[in-house]
Amino acid sequence: MSPLLPKMPLGDFVEDAVNWIDAAFGFILDGISGILNFLLGLFLDILLYLPNWLFIVLFIVAAYFLTRRNWKIAAIGGIGFFVLDNLQLWSASMQTLALVISSAVIAMTIGIPVGILSAKNDNVKSAIKPILDFMQTMPPFVYLIPAVIFFGLGNVPGLIATIVFAMPPGIRLTDLGIRQVPTELVEVADAFGSTPMQKLVKVQLPVALQTIMTGVNQVIMLSLSMVVIASMIGARGLGLQVLEGINKVDIGLGFEAGLGIVIIAIILDRLTQGLTPE
Repeated sequence: MSPLLPKMPLGDFVEDAVNWIDAAFGFILDGISGILNFLLGLFLDILLYLPNWLFIVLFIVAAYFLTRRNWKIAAIGGIGFFVLDNLQLWSASMQTLALVISSAVIAMTIGIPVGILSAKNDNVKSAIKPILDFMQTMPPFVYLIPAVIFFGLGNVPGLIATIVFAMPPGIRLTDLGIRQVPTELVEVADAFGSTPMQKLVKVQLPVALQTIMTGVNQVIMLSLSMVVIASMIGARGLGLQVLEGINKVDIGLGFEAGLGIVIIAIILDRLTQGLTPE
């Protein structure tokens, strides 16, 4: 059946807009690509600098003290990294970890200020709500198309697509945490003559920290869920090994790499939960 009206040229419009952005702002996109490449490389160099065994030992010690002497989380992390090393997935795991950490850091660096602004201004919340809905409901594969056009193949477009997909929970939960701060506390801060910045830093953010950390946890988990998808446009790490296992119908390779992603997810999930104030 033919449509009631002629088809809207929506796809052509979007394609023309993307091509115009690429042509007009190519030098800016190249600069962004260089910065993100440097950030990814920096995290990866840090993660690969130490011998595997020393990294595991330092992680156990750091996790133990950072999570208020929670030996279970430290043990889970130590065992998880030992398994990754034993399966000879260390380098790929560090590449995946660098991608996840970079995307989570950038997503929360943008997401927390936007969430605070949204909590402070209902008009801002109304404006960004449909954008966040769009970002969360759009299939992740669609993000790969403009990412490849703007940044080519490799880790950077994978990082960009991961940031866009993972950012919304960080914004929403920061907004929620700030809005849930008891009115009485805010009124007390006002009564003592606190400036808006003092009120935010000394009252609202500390009270909302648990909710914000939940947002951090969700951003990290969503970043990990993009690992395999990002590998389709050249992102390195465990996701690429899973993709190779699928292409070669290599069950062993795919299972081991998939297990590596699960282990990293468990480690990061337990660690962020341990860092969350009670």
